[in-house]
Amino acid sequence: MEFTALLVEDSASMGAIYSAYLRNEGANVTYVQSGAGALIELARWQPDLLILDIQLPDMSGMDILMTVQQRYPDMSIIMITAHASIDLAVDAMRAGAFDFLVKPFDAKRLSITLRNALKQRQLIHLVANYENSLPKPSFHGFIGDSLAMQAVYKTIDCVASSKASVFITGESGTGKEVCAQAVHDSGGRKNKPFIALNCAAIPKELIESEIFGHVKGAFTGAISNRDGAATQAHGGTLFLDEICEMDLDLQSKLLRFIQTGVFQRVGCSQEECVDVRFVSATNRRPWIEVTEGRFREDLFYRLHVIPIELPPLRLRNNDSLLIAQQLLIDYSKEERKHFTSFDNKAIEIITHYAWPGNVRMLQNVIRQMVVLNDGEVITSRMLPIEMQQENGVKAKKITSNLFVHGDSLNMHHASSLLQRLSPHVVDRTLDDAQVGRGLIGEEIEPLWKSEKRIIENAISHCDGNIPKAAALLDINASTIYRKRQSWAQVLSSNVN
Repeated sequence: MEFTALLVEDSASMGAIYSAYLRNEGANVTYVQSGAGALIELARWQPDLLILDIQLPDMSGMDILMTVQQRYPDMSIIMITAHASIDLAVDAMRAGAFDFLVKPFDAKRLSITLRNALKQRQLIHLVANYENSLPKPSFHGFIGDSLAMQAVYKTIDCVASSKASVFITGESGTGKEVCAQAVHDSGGRKNKPFIALNCAAIPKELIESEIFGHVKGAFTGAISNRDGAATQAHGGTLFLDEICEMDLDLQSKLLRFIQTGVFQRVGCSQEECVDVRFVSATNRRPWIEVTEGRFREDLFYRLHVIPIELPPLRLRNNDSLLIAQQLLIDYSKEERKHFTSFDNKAIEIITHYAWPGNVRMLQNVIRQMVVLNDGEVITSRMLPIEMQQENGVKAKKITSNLFVHGDSLNMHHASSLLQRLSPHVVDRTLDDAQVGRGLIGEEIEPLWKSEKRIIENAISHCDGNIPKAAALLDINASTIYRKRQSWAQVLSSNVN
């Protein structure tokens, strides 16, 4: 069994003996004789095992143990000492040590402890890997267990430890800054600064200073030297939100900074070097911005290394309800209210509403209901009136589009689609459609024409979004593409 070990022992003779013991067990050993030396090594790399003497010439091993537990909580630590006491052993174990050995000890005693420590470490990793494979109901500020969000969580986990630039896209309100913070918090820079800068909220003439800083007298109002976001983020993450709003002239300076890590403050000729990870975001389509000349192509390729696309709330299944429930608890506590749940009709509306403003809109709606009402249960009547009305209007609109010729296939698909959009009005709208259109006795048309009408109406309802229409119709998007090709062939043959 191969593993890495850092041995901290002030006695050179004992250090040589214990190093030999460790190598015989398959360890790649690094040996230091002081606490300061141990901390320097740990800053460079983290071993599988730390064998740490309590009595060191420059500091207490217990202090090092406390530091290691704070900085590297997954590391296995074995404490050793020639001055043992029960109290000391108990203190070491409480502080996070795996085991406590009294010097002198032989190779067999050390071997047993090493094997136990490595088995525990392996078990911890297995449990962690298993937990990571399970659907997560929440993740670093996100709430949601939909497949779309599980893919986002997985991507963040994969890229967190890298220094590669991350480019986040998504509609307004989908949580792009939450995603950027999650990338930062999941990686090795989590204890360093996370600096967020909204490029759309800063005037064009000030944004360069906001990013790079300035020196006194650089421009009117620059009464002192000021660090920019680049300097503040040294060692950590710089998040540039709404990056596509940045002026083209500044994009060229940002490109050089990303390539070299070097920049100049406004009004200063001296160069400054920092270590920063870049995370960018936009609610636009970045490649369209490139093709239309509003965003530099070379900057796009520098920033768009790891793309993360955040799905809109309407495509996240029941996540809207999970988020609403958590927000209700949080806002009720903040506002000193007693709300604990939603009634069935409110749940139905929240689940099926399109949420054009995404999570931000959902936050505002829940807070509004909590502030303006009292009680324990949020009812549908407490929801904004436009949300209550949209459910019925949307269902009736789709019914009128779908129930065109009344064949059984048409009715089946329409009913299925309506159940997804507004189940509580399905029965009545079905009856209305049948009576109002006189479905009984109408001429029967070819099956493919009915399918074509149903699918095209669903696509129209979804504003041309074929995957969304397919999901509502309970078919694959590839089925729609294939059927459209076959329809085109049929129509072409009829013309000929």
